[in-house]
Amino acid sequence: MSSHHKRSKPHEKHPHFGHLPLSTSGPQDCALTGSALLNKAYFNKGAGFPQEEREKFKLTGLLPQHISTLDTQVKRAYQQYSTRQDDLAKNTFMTSLAEQNQVLYFRLIQDHLKEMFSIIYTPTEGDAIQNYSRLFRRPEGCFLNINDIDRVHNDLAQWGGPEDIDYIVVTDGEEILGIGDQGVGGILISVAKLVVTTLCAGIHPNRTLPVVLDCGTDNEELLNDDLYLGLREPRVRGKSYDDFVDKFVQSARKLYPRAYIHFEDFGLPNARRILDRYRPSIPCFNDDVQGTGCVTLAAIMAGLHVSGPKLSDMRMVVFGSGTAGTGIADQVRDAIAADSGKSKEDAALQIWCVDKPGLLLKSHDSKLTTAQIPYARSDADWEGKKHDDLLSVIKEVKPHVLIGTSTRPKSFTEEIIKEMASHVDRPIIFPLSNPTRLHEASPEDINNWTKGKALIATGSPFPPVKYEGREYEIAECNNSTCFPGIGLGCVLSRTKLLSDKMLVAAVKALAAQSPALKDPDKGLLPDVVNVREISVHIARAVIKQAVEEGLATEEGIPTEDDVLEEWIREQMWDPVYRPLRFVEKETASKQAMGDAGMAG
Repeated sequence: MSSHHKRSKPHEKHPHFGHLPLSTSGPQDCALTGSALLNKAYFNKGAGFPQEEREKFKLTGLLPQHISTLDTQVKRAYQQYSTRQDDLAKNTFMTSLAEQNQVLYFRLIQDHLKEMFSIIYTPTEGDAIQNYSRLFRRPEGCFLNINDIDRVHNDLAQWGGPEDIDYIVVTDGEEILGIGDQGVGGILISVAKLVVTTLCAGIHPNRTLPVVLDCGTDNEELLNDDLYLGLREPRVRGKSYDDFVDKFVQSARKLYPRAYIHFEDFGLPNARRILDRYRPSIPCFNDDVQGTGCVTLAAIMAGLHVSGPKLSDMRMVVFGSGTAGTGIADQVRDAIAADSGKSKEDAALQIWCVDKPGLLLKSHDSKLTTAQIPYARSDADWEGKKHDDLLSVIKEVKPHVLIGTSTRPKSFTEEIIKEMASHVDRPIIFPLSNPTRLHEASPEDINNWTKGKALIATGSPFPPVKYEGREYEIAECNNSTCFPGIGLGCVLSRTKLLSDKMLVAAVKALAAQSPALKDPDKGLLPDVVNVREISVHIARAVIKQAVEEGLATEEGIPTEDDVLEEWIREQMWDPVYRPLRFVEKETASKQAMGDAGMAG
């Protein structure tokens, strides 16, 4: 029934789940007519309005006579997109399209996902963020001012009632996509992340809220730029900053008690600290800390399936112990603990973290960040042993897994890789630093140095590599295969918290989709083009774990896997034109007015 329902979804209510508030089958209520309807991106179909809707909604005379299919509109939009002279111009075109026709925007990306993902997200979105104040045309999202903390609640309240917002992405703009402090321009990373959640997991685009916390900026170029739109003052830190973040969190929870909060691109001193503060009490997530760790752990699990060792016996070295590196270490540690019954302290002993001073040791004391402390080794254990460089650590530890999050290009030298390969049969090696120019080693070199034995994943897309005529696919550790499904599971279950076990369940669900489980020469992770299906599996695992732990608050969650999957799919927004059903303005909901997810 599911496949048949999928074809008829826009027109017919789902026989079992059509009553759900987030149901995506059947007609939509709409109170708008004429130009007001054409100007609402959520409802607008452009030349795709059928004749009966043109007449009913007073559109005759406002549109050309020919009625286009969505496929034809995608073809036209793609031709327009293709004429743009560079990636930033293409990004700007896509932003404009999103403001005109939401369904067409998402369908165009969906049909050309491989080509367009880097345009609407990293790396091109980073260029757009850097040029935010120069390219600015109209505001999108919620801008909160640290110097006007008393207005935070009122400013957030403009976006709807308690039931209207499902997913909030918030940033303070301090550490954006590897390009650093971008101040108020960070609003675009919140917008982009939400686009990815809709694209990859069907989060309803009119039920999301992008937020930037404008705390000033330490970027001198921005401070000296006459066009800069944010607060032109150095970043506020300390108690005032913490009070501002807390005011946002408490206001968001009070106004939108069912919303899931996603922290994004906060600076190194704050990312982990903020997550640790709020995670025990609200459903929240930090993609830089947890998302990178989850997707990397999934690739490690798939790699271990191919190479043989158990997770509970694995030894791992992390080179580069910042937010991403320690985030990966945390996810691996938690999974080892959950898998083996070991304490987190004992599980951490299977992980060695290396940073600028070499191996992290307890004697580094005040130089260690909060996130690094659990992985600092006893000095006594390393007395008389060389530990100030990666090669020495590799020789001593003999790891099964080597992770690179250092942003130091070519730091995985031939000597280091060959040393690792001399101790384990199938070394698992992940140079994850982005962009490509910062990778610790190229997959081609790693493959050659290990004579085709390495199991490789990277932080950016790479073509397959060959050794002696045999081809090996290179997996990309793309967070977008993971965080949208986790968010979907949290939103649909209305979970009280996002627990460690829920994250491990998500990782296992992602790892189970690995092509390498069937063919060891295939990638360790599934391709992003299959991400909506992956998100269904991840959401199912997250929801089941939330139910098992007593954290899910949504009623009527199905218990059988196939029914649960159908329940999930019915609530995932699709870029299709649904029929419009006219309702009078006097009785219309915020959604029927096209104002859901909008201020006012």
